[in-house]
Amino acid sequence: MPRRPHYEATGVRVDKLVVGPFENNVYVVRCTTSGDAVIVDAANEHDLLLEVARASGVRRVLTTHGHWDHIQAVTALRDAGIDVGIAEADAAMLPGYDFVLPDDEVIEVGRLRLRTIHNPGHTPGSTSFRIEGHPVLFTGDTLFPGGPGNTRSPEGDFPRILESIDRRLFALAGDLLVMPGHGLDTTLAHERPYLQEWADRGW
Repeated sequence: MPRRPHYEATGVRVDKLVVGPFENNVYVVRCTTSGDAVIVDAANEHDLLLEVARASGVRRVLTTHGHWDHIQAVTALRDAGIDVGIAEADAAMLPGYDFVLPDDEVIEVGRLRLRTIHNPGHTPGSTSFRIEGHPVLFTGDTLFPGGPGNTRSPEGDFPRILESIDRRLFALAGDLLVMPGHGLDTTLAHERPYLQEWADRGW
């Protein structure tokens, strides 16, 4: 595990690993009270993720969406006995999975509560995860610093991703840290004023 956590507060630690040729962000979310942990996106470098999972008490993987660069380590982690979940609309994009992530569902990780937020647009089943009681929001490829994720793939839908960001994410507290699937963090408050600009530019 990295020596310095990406985010840390009473009862929670988030570590960030950057893996693979597309520099995917993988997040390890740990309840420091119970020792339970999950991985957000088993993207790549399965040997590293398996090592981290064993050291951190990871029992499940939460998948933000089914694009191939976010799921390269899924099979290896499932073979090691770690359950993988994904939204039903993206489930067919995975080589295999163990549970479905409904919208507005609470996933308990020890004493932590992660709430699912379906954000269709990048893919039909794109899902964000908010840690309740902490200013942390994992957005996958739905929201980045500077705008929404790519919608130019066959399954992409630009009007839908804008509506989803506006209605489901920008309705949340502005101080939430956005931890995306690639690149650097931002906050909802920083990105919210640019929604109309994104709509006008069309991407």
